[in-house]
Amino acid sequence: MGDTSTAGEHDEHDSSRRDRARLETDDLDQDALRVISRLNRNGYEAYLVGGCVRDLLLGRKPKDFDVATAAHPRQVKRLFANGRIIGRRFRLVHVAYGSHIIETATFRRAPVQREADEDLLITEDNEYGTAREDAQRRDFTINALFYDAINHRVIDYVGGLDDLEAGVLRTIGDPRVRMAEDPVRILRAVKFATRLGFRIDEQTWNAMCELSPDLARSAKPRVLEEILRLLRSGTSLGAFRMLRACGALRVILPQIDEFLGPKNDPDPAAHDRADSYWRLLEALDSEIHSGYQPTPALSVAVLYLRLVERDAALHGREPGDLAQSAADLLEPFALAMRLSRRDSGRAQRIVAQQRRFTQVASKRFSPLLFIRAEEFSEALALFKLRSMAWGQGWDLYDAWVSRVEKARLASPEEIEAARRSTRKRRRRRRGGAKSNSTEPLETAD
Repeated sequence: MGDTSTAGEHDEHDSSRRDRARLETDDLDQDALRVISRLNRNGYEAYLVGGCVRDLLLGRKPKDFDVATAAHPRQVKRLFANGRIIGRRFRLVHVAYGSHIIETATFRRAPVQREADEDLLITEDNEYGTAREDAQRRDFTINALFYDAINHRVIDYVGGLDDLEAGVLRTIGDPRVRMAEDPVRILRAVKFATRLGFRIDEQTWNAMCELSPDLARSAKPRVLEEILRLLRSGTSLGAFRMLRACGALRVILPQIDEFLGPKNDPDPAAHDRADSYWRLLEALDSEIHSGYQPTPALSVAVLYLRLVERDAALHGREPGDLAQSAADLLEPFALAMRLSRRDSGRAQRIVAQQRRFTQVASKRFSPLLFIRAEEFSEALALFKLRSMAWGQGWDLYDAWVSRVEKARLASPEEIEAARRSTRKRRRRRRGGAKSNSTEPLETAD
């Protein structure tokens, strides 16, 4: 499909499609329109671009609104006192209206074409170009649509409207080149295909399978960001199965791929192990569809819970004693993927605290103090997911929900008494083994 932005150059079919693609002004972000309007008044071409246009055309609510413009970053900055230039590999401007950010990027063009045997990985992406060149250098056709909010028209240089209507995810240009330029596009393809329910074009899928080993060369923080997005998408089950099918899971999360075992493994134990992992992701998706938004720490805890449980069993640790296995598995993951120490430690504690939910109140354990622990709500959320995946443990979960309600009514005197008991218990243990940092909730005899 050609450029739908130039009047008089389309047949009747293209014209009618452009009319149907018109977006309602009420659906557009007012701050983004403010940015576009000021850029236009100062002589710069500017449009809404990418995911917001795609989602509005699909009847979905965009998470954010991005602007693309002919103005260079410093020109944008001069127009907006509330703008800030960010990025090295890809310089753009964040225009802030309070806490609301409008990401404003300059039209780019594709890097200089390299020889077939050269490394295609993009390390610099600041070669400015036209709107057409900018569309053609983007990843997928459905993400390269512009919306001219002043003249109320969709601009399509790459056939994105056709693919949007057909429900097809397709790269712009040669799929093998586009994936080699940025292997993280493999993860983005999985994200868009599963979240939107689109079919991946055959050539695009073949390139994903062929070039998935190149993900090992991608920046780890970018890979981690996409993994967390998949876990929070509400379609993590389908996404991780697709990652496994194209070979990407083996590259970015080899321990999880190993845990799931060989594909079509006839061993019933291996099948049950894999099934238990998929059921946990299915439970997570169900909770997200109900409105729950997991934190990064809880997402990582879900990612590794089954592996931690298996590791603890293999090392003969007491049932429910997951602290050491959580540390052994999550610390290397956090180091390799550049996960923050805060989120890593929090994920370990969320996993280790699962055994608390099967304990009864005693002189050594105070449910009141456990409920008041910083990670309690996330730990309880993980226990709920485990109950959903196993189909059992609901009575314990409901009991803890009731305890939470009662704890809200606890008097300051009751809380202080529990703390005094804890301090007293710790003093008695002085000189013995140090208490585990994941188990701060023991009380005195």
